[in-house]
Amino acid sequence: MFPPGFVWGAATASYQIEGATRADGRSPSIWDTFSHTPGRTHNGDNGDVACDHYRRLDEDLDLLAALGVGSYRFSVAWPRVQPDGKGPANPAGLDFYRRLVGGLRDRGIAPTATLYHWDLPQALEDAGGWVARDTAERFAEYAAVVGEALGDGVERWITVNEPWCSSFHGYGNGLHAPGRTDTGAAVAAVHHLLLGHGQALAALRAGGARSVGITLNLVPVRPASGHEADAAAARRMDGYANRMFLDPLLRGRYPSDMAAAFSSARPGLGVVQPGDLEVIGQPLDFLGVNYYSPAIVADPSRLDEARRAGLVPSERQAERVAAELGVARVVRAGSDRTAMDWEIEPSGLTDLLVGLARDYPVPPVYVTENGAAFCDYVDPDGRVQDPARVEYLDGHLRAVAQAIGEGVEVRGYFCWSLLDNFEWAYGFAKRFGLVWVDYATGARIPKSSFSWYRDVIAANGLA
Repeated sequence: MFPPGFVWGAATASYQIEGATRADGRSPSIWDTFSHTPGRTHNGDNGDVACDHYRRLDEDLDLLAALGVGSYRFSVAWPRVQPDGKGPANPAGLDFYRRLVGGLRDRGIAPTATLYHWDLPQALEDAGGWVARDTAERFAEYAAVVGEALGDGVERWITVNEPWCSSFHGYGNGLHAPGRTDTGAAVAAVHHLLLGHGQALAALRAGGARSVGITLNLVPVRPASGHEADAAAARRMDGYANRMFLDPLLRGRYPSDMAAAFSSARPGLGVVQPGDLEVIGQPLDFLGVNYYSPAIVADPSRLDEARRAGLVPSERQAERVAAELGVARVVRAGSDRTAMDWEIEPSGLTDLLVGLARDYPVPPVYVTENGAAFCDYVDPDGRVQDPARVEYLDGHLRAVAQAIGEGVEVRGYFCWSLLDNFEWAYGFAKRFGLVWVDYATGARIPKSSFSWYRDVIAANGLA
């Protein structure tokens, strides 16, 4: 059983599900530009229609009600609210989110709103994007606009989702929009995303927001062996993936080893100004944690030894920044993996949560994303049976329960994702949803995992 009042939820993101990218005054985002650039996404897929959630809002809200969630985590599309990334709000854009929040409240579901889930207005990218300090200032203004419009209807606010992806994948590894490969720009983007978070947090609180936090995608990092070179690689990976974000948010400083590692990257942390870290380090009401898989890493010089030990190079998309840092990801040969080639290790979530509580002055935690992509299909009876997803979710929920039992204050869990959707550079090739989406027709079919999760929520626990 989970504690009384434990929040059960499901999550989505605006660009991945909404579609209607040219409707009602919405302007292009960096993901519109990126996905329409040949070679950037699988099969040239884009979010022009996605799940057509913008036009099928009530149908999807009814699915959430049938699932029985206590909260729904959605994101607001900045270019739908402020097409130029600044200035007056677009009334039609705000009206959509008012209807969303009102529809959730009518169904007894508490809204959890994410202000930034990667769809930066293209106009701001053209002016420098997150490499430019001005974007953080504009983000605070946008937060104030949305906070005033949605007001008390939102139960909790998440400022920024996974700043690691937006910075390192977007500006350093070239795998996400805007698709740049400049390590110095990526490190500057880290700082401005965190600064934007801090300024948005202040703006929301000034407007009376009840609960404000940020969501980080964190990974427990394991060395491929006991060799000192692999241990050092694991330390570098932990800095790159975790401490670059946790330390400024919860300790008020960037980790010294990472500052040294990125010291030659320009503009890098040279963009930090006096007072910035105080803004970034304001107390959080909660920390959102996204977890999918651990990271096993080796020093690149030891890949032959790793292979002999039963570890093979990961098939994940190449990370040029990790390579620059002297880190190589490996996976256990023959291990259970998702369709993303991510190793399945529920105990990693326990380790992550317990380690956070041990090493940091961490506020209450919500697991704001956890889920898996598998090769789902509709059977001849029109059903989608996904026992692998049920097993994955069951294992990870038991891992959350174990962390709670060890004293970690975990207040809720949001399954990723409610719907199959546009999976960023993977396009529509990867299905994470509790609900199957036929992209040609828009039809929704709840999978067997939907029924399983509904029963878990109703019981507030696992059988």
